[in-house]
Amino acid sequence: MIKSMTGFGRAEVVTEERRITVELKSVNHRYLDLNIKMPKKLSFLEGNIRSLMKEYMQRGKVDVFITCEDYTLNRVSLKYNRELAGEYLHYFREMEEQFGLENDVRVSTLSRCPEVLTMEEQSVDEEQLWSFLEEPLREACTRFVETRSREGENLKADLIGKLHGLDEKVSLVEERSPEVVQAYREKLEAKVHELLEETQIDDSRIAAEVVIYSDKICNDEETVRLRSHIRNMEKILSEGESVGRKLDFLAQEMNREANTILSKSNDLTISNIAIDLKTEIEKIREQIQNIE
Repeated sequence: MIKSMTGFGRAEVVTEERRITVELKSVNHRYLDLNIKMPKKLSFLEGNIRSLMKEYMQRGKVDVFITCEDYTLNRVSLKYNRELAGEYLHYFREMEEQFGLENDVRVSTLSRCPEVLTMEEQSVDEEQLWSFLEEPLREACTRFVETRSREGENLKADLIGKLHGLDEKVSLVEERSPEVVQAYREKLEAKVHELLEETQIDDSRIAAEVVIYSDKICNDEETVRLRSHIRNMEKILSEGESVGRKLDFLAQEMNREANTILSKSNDLTISNIAIDLKTEIEKIREQIQNIE
């Protein structure tokens, strides 16, 4: 299934102990770029999070937002640093003696000194926390992939329509090319008749000149390759599953063939068709940039 690189997914799990919310959103990117924002206390799970997410996505710049609210107050304890408090007190007394100031330090003053009293979280069961986070993370990833798949189907339908349009334009080039050669032959014969008037005309010389001209403007190879690329792209779109890079390569090849048709042409009609081909191929390339 074709997937877009634009997606969104959200999930939340709430228990008596905590609430965890996971939110994902993504935009186009050449590779998979995971930007994870989460509480510091969950940072040890980053490796697990990245490994899990790679099961669901291959490309795109994905922003991951994880919030965790802990409802268990008993997980936090107050720590008193006796040694540090003693050092503060020692220097306060030294300052009193050195500057002749009144030492008005109270317990409340000392307790406000940095690092004397600190809040410390008790250790948590890492496996238990991961099992708690894994559920909403997988659910968010599943919803994320669903939005990508829906958008991908829309992209696929649009690309198939554009490829059909390209196919029609290639047919127009193929139909017009023999007409250009015939028009050149008629123009050449008329010019020769005008110059030589009653003199006998060597048809073989005219035929040889027409063959040279025909070979010069021939775009059979380009139209055959272009049609082959169109068929190949349709086949890849039907296969799905991370095909963005393949499609982008084919689009570049299609553009090369259209450029060659345009450079060979000295017929206004074919030139205009080739320009239309290039315009449509560029639209296809822009859409392909959205595919995973």
